[in-house]
Amino acid sequence: MTQEKANFSLEEMDKLSVFHPATSIYDQQTNGPIIYTRGQGARLTDRQGMDLIDFGAGLWCVNVGYGRREIAAAAFSAMQELSYSHMFGTASNEATIRLADRVLSLLREKAGAPHLARIAFGSSGSDANDTAFKLVRYYNNLRGRPEKKKIISRLGAYHGVSFASGSLTGIPAYHTAFDMPIEGVLHTSCPHYYRFAQDGESEQQFYDRIIADLSAMIERERPETIAAFIAEPVMGTGGVLIPSPDYYAKVQELLNQHDILLIVDEVITGFGRTGAWFGTGTFGLKPDIVNMAKGITSAYFPVSATAVSERIWKILEEASPRMGAFMHGFTYSGHPVGSAVAMANIDIIEREALVEKCAADGPYMLKLLQDYLSEHPFVGDVRGIGLMIGVEFVADRVTRRPFAQGSDPHRLAAKLAMQRGVVTRSLPFIEVNSFSPPLSISRGEIEEGVERYAAALKDALPAMAELAK
Repeated sequence: MTQEKANFSLEEMDKLSVFHPATSIYDQQTNGPIIYTRGQGARLTDRQGMDLIDFGAGLWCVNVGYGRREIAAAAFSAMQELSYSHMFGTASNEATIRLADRVLSLLREKAGAPHLARIAFGSSGSDANDTAFKLVRYYNNLRGRPEKKKIISRLGAYHGVSFASGSLTGIPAYHTAFDMPIEGVLHTSCPHYYRFAQDGESEQQFYDRIIADLSAMIERERPETIAAFIAEPVMGTGGVLIPSPDYYAKVQELLNQHDILLIVDEVITGFGRTGAWFGTGTFGLKPDIVNMAKGITSAYFPVSATAVSERIWKILEEASPRMGAFMHGFTYSGHPVGSAVAMANIDIIEREALVEKCAADGPYMLKLLQDYLSEHPFVGDVRGIGLMIGVEFVADRVTRRPFAQGSDPHRLAAKLAMQRGVVTRSLPFIEVNSFSPPLSISRGEIEEGVERYAAALKDALPAMAELAK
């Protein structure tokens, strides 16, 4: 390193060297990065020594909290014993075999999904949803239905950023200038009554309308061309959008009627986030494919998992003698260190009853936020399930008039919250701050963080009033 570079700060080096994901290049080059130096439990420390309560658990993912020594020990032991093994050509390893069996058992016993048959592994939610995208085509080609290719997603959905998974995502910001979505991906109505109901429309009328929209799309495109419908049980990045209890029942009736597969994206909701082990169980879903990531390792190692149903597996198995090898998979599929980390992570979730804790702490945190923000003139809705909560901003609470596009009151709120010592996310679809702290967070930390956030929203009042005009 030259003397000149040796004198650069980390912030300057970041600006000169790092290409950040999901970041304004202008903002990074102008203001520099936020550099974190330590994480412990539900708290982070930045380079200036500021104490921050992480109400985001990273990106919805650090479910057991930061700094777990038992997970570090599991990774260390696994790296010493078998630092790498691929899964190609029947190669396998004990940790991955045991993880597949354990996750299938959890899905069958905790989510009412005994029909799930096998699990494939990857490294991210995006690649899991790409795997699902390819699988539904492969499945229909093998059963002599090559025209059955289209996948229906929803406006406001988030399923990743790779070319296929990013196309399934229903948030325009992820498509702009990328020539996405690709052909064969459709987006139906977003099931969020608060924002998208028409004037005078009851909640029941709203859901009847969007189910009718889905039915009309299927008929218009022709059912014989529709392969699958993909859905997050709760739409996370879209704004913590929680459908009505009977929405999925009606969706599944339509899918069953037209021989359309159901892909459930549990990348956020899996492993306790909703106060149940999986959103599949929370909403009584009967998926053909379930994709998981994030909480499977609490982000201590990049692992994703794709579970497939018996009806898909049977077709693949029967076709195998004539098709030869199933030519899909990744270098890091079933990585033995990642699998050991996942097993240690699930041990903690079970031992500390974090799913049950989430089911109790989620309503407590939601009520605190609702109470603290009940008089705020620009907070329209505070909603949640488990430790997955959204605060939605509106310019007028009475009429639910949204802020003008680009005014971004939620980004202002998140910035001021950071200054008060709490990390929350400003989401990219509608004006929402999301809250998804580690499931291990204490009640005291919940209270402290909510107080900090409420103080930040008071700080934001004058600027929001200007934005609302």
